[in-house]
Amino acid sequence: MSDAAPAGVVVGDLEKVYVDPRTAEEVVAIRGLDLTIEPNEFVSIIGPSGCGKTTFLHMLAGLRKATGGRMLVHGKPITRPGADRGMVFQDYALLPWKTARENVEFGLKIKGLPAAERTATADRYLRQVGLDGFQNKYPRELSGGMQQRVALARALANTPEILLMDEPFASVDALTRISLQELLMQLWESEPRTIVFVTHSVEEAVFLSSKVAVFSARPGRCARIVPIDLPRPRRWAALQAHPRTAELRQELLALVQGGIAAPVGVA
Repeated sequence: MSDAAPAGVVVGDLEKVYVDPRTAEEVVAIRGLDLTIEPNEFVSIIGPSGCGKTTFLHMLAGLRKATGGRMLVHGKPITRPGADRGMVFQDYALLPWKTARENVEFGLKIKGLPAAERTATADRYLRQVGLDGFQNKYPRELSGGMQQRVALARALANTPEILLMDEPFASVDALTRISLQELLMQLWESEPRTIVFVTHSVEEAVFLSSKVAVFSARPGRCARIVPIDLPRPRRWAALQAHPRTAELRQELLALVQGGIAAPVGVA
């Protein structure tokens, strides 16, 4: 990570309105969204489909612009993508004509790092995500879980202070998903950074998070913050036996299924 102060995120009265270019009809995706993310927190975002979770993440990344309110990192408005924020997508977004190493090196090359340093850095992060020996494989030669490990290594290699993850494990099988969750948890516990993680899985949110932001149905806003008061370090099998795990899952599931309509503060 960089030597800069850890990143905190402050979002106030955020609004995002889309306009249909054919009909001029407005669709309000997000309205009145307030959220504060402390430095090095792992925050998951859950909510009903269409509530603006991915839109919010893309706005944090600087890929979409707000139509109202404010989004601050280090007290500065987000106006564009930046090296302080890294993004991991659901569909891996790897370059198919590049090897695993070359995919991880891609951002480092844009930064202007020398070739030897790029290779050493890429190999270090590929080892860290369990892909030592696969540096020269192309995406088509890797399983879905392995491709997502490459995408994670690529994001981490650029040492972002904030890691934004949009349902990154949704397209892999259940066992691979657990292994990727444990990998991410171990990486975060060994080298904390601010993570904002969008998921549809209550189980995933409980396992990974410091706190969970529950979004209301569209227009999306943060209707409830639920702290996840489970012990760390966390490992999947051990956490299943913890009595608080089931309580938190039930609480979050009830909030999402109940279709929260109005902000109600902190749980």
